[in-house]
Amino acid sequence: MVEPGPHGFSWQGGRVARFQTYQRIARFYDLIDLPFEYSRYRRLRPLLFEGLNGRLLDAGVGTGRNMPFYPPGSEVIGVDISPAMLLRARRRRGQSRAEVQLRQMDVTNLDFPDATFDAIVASFLFCTLPEELQAPALHELSRVLKPDGTLRLLDYRRPRHRLRLILTRLWEPWARWAFGASFDRRPESYLTQAGLKMIRTAFVVGDLIVLTEARHRPDMNGIGSAAALERRADPDAARQGNILQ
Repeated sequence: MVEPGPHGFSWQGGRVARFQTYQRIARFYDLIDLPFEYSRYRRLRPLLFEGLNGRLLDAGVGTGRNMPFYPPGSEVIGVDISPAMLLRARRRRGQSRAEVQLRQMDVTNLDFPDATFDAIVASFLFCTLPEELQAPALHELSRVLKPDGTLRLLDYRRPRHRLRLILTRLWEPWARWAFGASFDRRPESYLTQAGLKMIRTAFVVGDLIVLTEARHRPDMNGIGSAAALERRADPDAARQGNILQ
């Protein structure tokens, strides 16, 4: 049976799997992730927000690990597909010096007007999206990003270094079961068709984790997804995501 999504459309395939995965893992997520958070991720998160301000979108906010690093005085909306993950993120809002709202929302079907955000960040989101959702997610992020806005993606890649390659192959079955994650996702390959241009990309942990920055192509202001185009044609059809106060 296909369950209705939070915005009234039907989830199918990869969307259902992601929802179920993170509903299942949410209560254990921070514990499982703790060694990686303090040995690796915590020093990387500030890179996502360096030089950013204004209205920001944290796509795939998860349990809110980015919150301590939100720019002071900014307005941040964090979205996630999983209500269980968002409940844990809610507890971290006091760690942020920004104004924070949390909404249950699918990154491939964002209920925001075009050109809403000055900047968008996504940390370890695209490695958990199945291949068929990579392009739709980037289309939606492009649509809600302002013409002069910045998109930053922090994510895993399959390494070439022999030892890291062996370790990722050993770890991969667990990562796939626990997080729906893969080391083979390449969101940058979909940037152009989403109306975006890569500005810079750099490995920040060996050849394992990469930070990518993109902006709108000069000849385009982003391309919305099919769902976005339908909302533009019928503004009354747009629905706000669930807000966690």
